[in-house]
Amino acid sequence: MKEALSLEEIEKLQSGFEKDRTLKIMQHACAKNALSTVVYVQDSKPGTVREFSINLKTMACTNQKSTGRCWIFAGCNLLREMAAKKMNVENFEVSQNYVAFYDKLEKINHALELQIELVDRPDDDRTLYTVNRLPVQDGGQWDMFRSLIRKYGVCPKSAMEETYGSSHTVDSRELINSRIRAFGAEIRRMYRDGRKEEIRPLKDRTLEELYNVIAVVFGVPPKTFTFEYTDKDDQYHVIKDMTPRKFYDEFIGAEMDEYVSIINAPTKDKPYHETYTVDYLGNVVGGEPIKYLNLPMDSFKAAVVSSLKAGEPVWFGSDCHMARDREEGVWDTHMFDYPTAFGFDIVMDKADALDMGESSMNHAMVLTGVNLDEDKPNRWKIENSWGTDVADKGYYVASDDWFDLYVYQAVVRKCFLSETEQKELNKEPRHLPLWDPMGTLAD
Repeated sequence: MKEALSLEEIEKLQSGFEKDRTLKIMQHACAKNALSTVVYVQDSKPGTVREFSINLKTMACTNQKSTGRCWIFAGCNLLREMAAKKMNVENFEVSQNYVAFYDKLEKINHALELQIELVDRPDDDRTLYTVNRLPVQDGGQWDMFRSLIRKYGVCPKSAMEETYGSSHTVDSRELINSRIRAFGAEIRRMYRDGRKEEIRPLKDRTLEELYNVIAVVFGVPPKTFTFEYTDKDDQYHVIKDMTPRKFYDEFIGAEMDEYVSIINAPTKDKPYHETYTVDYLGNVVGGEPIKYLNLPMDSFKAAVVSSLKAGEPVWFGSDCHMARDREEGVWDTHMFDYPTAFGFDIVMDKADALDMGESSMNHAMVLTGVNLDEDKPNRWKIENSWGTDVADKGYYVASDDWFDLYVYQAVVRKCFLSETEQKELNKEPRHLPLWDPMGTLAD
């Protein structure tokens, strides 16, 4: 039987609170301050100083603004480092808007196809519900990024600049999702009424309608452009009639095929040294399938550190909401002292946090440094995409304890894995449901 909360019990709780001196002091402090400010631990700062034994010199931080395009920005930040080396330039930026346009277009097509695939499901089907909760979202995964640039190439930011709509996506995203849900409702009526032949023509019309929305909001991607730049030796270069595909082939190319995705998910349903995919997750129909290799944290870190030692930054996915000071630019599990204030700790075991929905992947960034003490990491340097007005000109630092608990995915070259791990990549992936926390970065 459920127990109702009685007035006598509430009176007892209030009496206990009034007698606790620490809680009263906390109450006074919180009247004019955020709770996280009141429990902030000044003594934690020495553990996250901004000094790193391996410190890659990367470019100025970018700004995704009011969007969930972190995975695109992190991917483009990797690409610009590759391209800049080949061009011999100090600064360069890949057009995130170009990638985002085709991501939205492909996601629209993917979502419409899913509506058709699931047309015979009952109304309360969990997969259908999850698909309809957010048919087209800003988020994404590494393999989705790779599918886009393999198909469409990339271009310099100068060839397709940001628009207000590309940097503030909520209005267009809500419009697109409402139209897709309406499409789903209509084709379900068609299916029940035996009018299946009308479904595909409606899909084609809906795709055209939504193409027009993103073309208005994001702009139309260039088919060709003139690319001009001056290198470090003060030499001017100009390439006319460049296409995004040619740009990709010339300045990035086959290097992308060398990257693989590893995760650290210590839950019982995901044994280590197996590969995984997430059903129904993707953008490009027929594109790169989502695939991860699950590794213990020691092996996971070894691959990341090897990449950084080789001078290569690392795309990674994490839970950015946990134990953070956004303005200061720190992620550290020791930064806030809730146990002293309230008598309980909120830090959970990583597996429990995943199983209970306490934590999941929600942000992608780039690792650009690490500090090693006796060859073991104790803090990490992070290139974020929240602009240069926060943290250290947009660069963050994370403690190793935070990394252990809240970093879930990394993308490294295959050569940085052991021979055994490289063979494990060839295993047939186990299937995870669409709502699994390993797919939440795409929300």
